[in-house]
Amino acid sequence: MPSTSIRKTEYDQDSRILSVWFVASGKRYEFEDVPPETFAAFRAAFAKGRYFNDHIRNHFRYRLVEAGNDPG
Repeated sequence: MPSTSIRKTEYDQDSRILSVWFVASGKRYEFEDVPPETFAAFRAAFAKGRYFNDHIRNHFRYRLVEAGNDPG
Protein backbone atom coordinates (compact mmCIF):
# COMPACT_ATOMS: atom_id res chain seq x y z
CA MET A 1 0.00 0.00 0.00
CA PRO A 2 1.43 3.42 -0.91
CA SER A 3 2.17 5.68 2.01
CA THR A 4 0.57 9.09 2.34
CA SER A 5 3.59 10.46 4.21
CA ILE A 6 6.56 8.65 2.63
CA ARG A 7 7.19 9.33 -1.05
CA LYS A 8 10.20 7.10 -1.66
CA THR A 9 12.80 4.94 0.10
CA GLU A 10 16.18 3.57 -0.90
CA TYR A 11 18.48 1.28 1.05
CA ASP A 12 22.20 0.73 0.61
CA GLN A 13 22.96 -2.67 2.08
CA ASP A 14 26.73 -2.09 2.10
CA SER A 15 26.60 1.15 4.11
CA ARG A 16 23.33 0.23 5.88
CA ILE A 17 21.92 3.67 5.10
CA LEU A 18 18.18 4.05 4.62
CA SER A 19 17.13 7.14 2.63
CA VAL A 20 13.56 8.34 3.10
CA TRP A 21 11.83 11.08 1.09
CA PHE A 22 8.75 12.63 2.69
CA VAL A 23 5.65 13.74 0.80
CA ALA A 24 4.73 16.90 2.72
CA SER A 25 8.17 18.50 2.97
CA GLY A 26 9.85 16.83 -0.01
CA LYS A 27 12.90 16.45 2.23
CA ARG A 28 15.20 13.47 2.27
CA TYR A 29 16.70 12.01 5.42
CA GLU A 30 19.37 9.35 5.73
CA PHE A 31 19.14 6.94 8.65
CA GLU A 32 22.41 5.28 9.64
CA ASP A 33 23.21 1.68 10.52
CA VAL A 34 19.74 0.32 9.70
CA PRO A 35 19.83 -3.50 9.69
CA PRO A 36 18.69 -5.22 6.48
CA GLU A 37 15.95 -7.00 8.46
CA THR A 38 14.52 -3.66 9.58
CA PHE A 39 14.45 -2.37 6.00
CA ALA A 40 12.82 -5.59 4.77
CA ALA A 41 10.12 -5.32 7.45
CA PHE A 42 9.63 -1.64 6.57
CA ARG A 43 9.13 -2.46 2.89
CA ALA A 44 6.72 -5.27 3.74
CA ALA A 45 4.71 -3.23 6.25
CA PHE A 46 1.11 -2.49 5.30
CA ALA A 47 1.25 0.89 7.06
CA LYS A 48 4.70 2.21 6.19
CA GLY A 49 4.25 5.50 8.05
CA ARG A 50 3.29 3.67 11.22
CA TYR A 51 6.20 1.23 10.89
CA PHE A 52 8.56 4.14 10.28
CA ASN A 53 7.32 5.98 13.38
CA ASP A 54 7.41 2.87 15.58
CA HIS A 55 10.69 1.27 14.44
CA ILE A 56 12.90 3.78 12.62
CA ARG A 57 12.23 7.38 13.71
CA ASN A 58 14.07 8.09 16.97
CA HIS A 59 15.77 4.66 16.81
CA PHE A 60 18.59 5.45 14.36
CA ARG A 61 20.91 8.40 13.91
CA TYR A 62 19.86 10.47 10.92
CA ARG A 63 20.69 13.56 8.93
CA LEU A 64 18.88 15.82 6.51
CA VAL A 65 20.30 15.61 2.98
CA GLU A 66 20.44 18.91 1.15
CA ALA A 67 17.98 19.20 -1.74
CA GLY A 68 20.82 19.67 -4.24
CA ASN A 69 21.95 16.11 -3.51
CA ASP A 70 18.57 14.58 -4.37
CA PRO A 71 18.99 12.61 -7.62
CA GLY A 72 15.30 12.07 -8.16
